[in-house]
Formats: sequence, C-alpha cells, structure tokens
Amino acid sequence: MARPRTPLLSRERIVAAALALVDGEGMPAVSTRRLAAELGVSGPSLYNHFRTKDEILDAVADTVCADVDLSMFTDGTDWREALVAWARSYRAALSAHPNIVPYLAQGPGRRPSQLRMADAVYGAMLDAGWPRAHATRIGALMRYFVAGSALGSFARGFVDDAALYERDYPHLDQAHLLAEHQQRVDEGAFETGLRALVDGLALRFPDRGRAREAEDGEGRAR
Repeated sequence: MARPRTPLLSRERIVAAALALVDGEGMPAVSTRRLAAELGVSGPSLYNHFRTKDEILDAVADTVCADVDLSMFTDGTDWREALVAWARSYRAALSAHPNIVPYLAQGPGRRPSQLRMADAVYGAMLDAGWPRAHATRIGALMRYFVAGSALGSFARGFVDDAALYERDYPHLDQAHLLAEHQQRVDEGAFETGLRALVDGLALRFPDRGRAREAEDGEGRAR
C-alpha cells in the first residue's frame, strides 16, 4: 500500500505548526486557513481535532506552560526558594515564546497545564502556612511579575543614540548603552525584583500561622 504523501494529521502537528506561526509572526497570523496551508491539508480536516481556533490557541498556550518545572513544590524545598525556582522556570518558558504571553495572561481558563501550575503554587503556599486569601494573592502577584518580565525587554526599549539623552535627559546619560547589555540588564532586573518580592513577603508577614488560624476561625464562625 502506498504511503500518504503528507504525514497523518494529529493534534501535536497542528499545535506545533500554530506555535511556529505565533513565534514567527504573532497571534494574528494564526487562522485555520493558514494552518491548513502550512500543514498541506484541507481546512475542514483541522476540525477533526479542534472545534475552533480558540481551542488551538488554548492547546498552544498549554504546551508552553507544560515546560514549566513544578517539582520544587513537592520535594520539600522552602516556600521562598520554591517560588524563586518556579518563577525562573516559568519566565524561561514564556521568554521562549513571548508572542503568546498576552494570551496566557488572560488566566488559565480550562487549560490543564496552567491549572496544575496554579494548583501547585496555591497548595505550596497553604502548606507553608499562608492563609488562603494571601496564598491567592501571592499566586496572582507572581504571575503578574513573571508575565510582565517575559513580555518584552526593558533594555531594548532605549535607542543607542547618546545625543538623544545628553541635553534633555541628563540622568539617562548611559541609556544608550543599555541595549548593548540587554541580557545582563534584563536578567538582573528580574532577579532583583524576584528576590525583593519573596523576601518582602517573608518580612511583611512573619506570623503566617497566626493569620491562618484567624482566617480559619472566621470561616468556622460564619
């Protein structure tokens, strides 16, 4: 029997093609017609695997988040170091695919990988003694911070024209050098902010256990 001229279509092939389009051209490039052309199939054949374009984008987003390491939340790592390690892995996954970040920032929806991540972070904070309300806020603020840092480069936002800054912006007299040191600047900013967030939480709320007991007591009183 002769082999088919094109490989059999699968969810994995569709997701890989969609992710390549997102990475190369951005979210607007993804359409069922474009994907079908990229895969060498007819448009309706995609609907055997996904009902809508949004389902395809959800699968793409979930694939990106599936690469995030969550092992630090179950191996006994201190909650502060666990948050730091997870945030680094999360940012690395998003930074590899920055064009999908705005879509991911909308929240987990029904995406399994993002829901597992939210569950792992929230559960680890509860295990560390944080009240439920605080654990929710920690998960939210970490997501804001990581997603924002992966969305773009601070250093690349400054042009390398010294004359632009020297007269009207004297405090930015070195800004023209930032792009040249983009990785060091952006990585350093992320690490500084990450440590400030985590250490600040520990300093701001030293009596997590007492706050947890108070929250539990309020819940029983209702």
